Amino acid sequence: MERNWLAQSIIDTCLEMNASGLNQGTSGNVSTRYRDGMLITPSGIPYVKLTTEMIVYVDGNGIPEPGKTPSTEWLFHLACYRARPELNAVIHTHAVNSTAVAIMNHAIPAIHYMVAVTGCDHIPCIPYDTFGTKELAESVFLGIKESKSLLMQHHGMLVMEINLEKALWLAGETETLAELYLKIGGLHYDPPVLATDEMNRVIEKFKNYGLKTEK
Repeated sequence: MERNWLAQSIIDTCLEMNASGLNQGTSGNVSTRYRDGMLITPSGIPYVKLTTEMIVYVDGNGIPEPGKTPSTEWLFHLACYRARPELNAVIHTHAVNSTAVAIMNHAIPAIHYMVAVTGCDHIPCIPYDTFGTKELAESVFLGIKESKSLLMQHHGMLVMEINLEKALWLAGETETLAELYLKIGGLHYDPPVLATDEMNRVIEKFKNYGLKTEK
């Protein structure tokens, strides 16, 4: 029963992130922690055609269940679960504003106090590596330890949270911050940012702030 519920939650998240404009087509991927591994979207299947039976279980050793092909990005999803045992859901999208900032290899600094929803005073941008590779997974592993939201150079965004509902919320906040960064010209000059002391205060306050969910 739990697996079917989690699988349906993955599908619902995929449909919602595309409907909201956070992703396009099948370019993103979604997973949730399950048993010693994870449940993750399959490779190359349009979200509108997904059924719960198509969601792939990948164990803690990276072995998918027989007869199913997980997303090509399964390696960095599994790296996230190893890096942050307290968090249970990962969303990767090619959201337009986040991807634009990532292409330019910019981190998003503390331009707004909402950056603190990441648990960090900035949103890092990790270096480019080919999708689906061990090298990219290793970079994600280090980056997600620093911040619950990452930009991936020439690729997109990645977020991690306690459940899928909060992860989708964090993806939306990340995309909004990326849009703000672009609108204030952050690619072309250093924008004003909040002081480190203030961001530390906000990060502490945000431990009990944000979208409230049941699980």
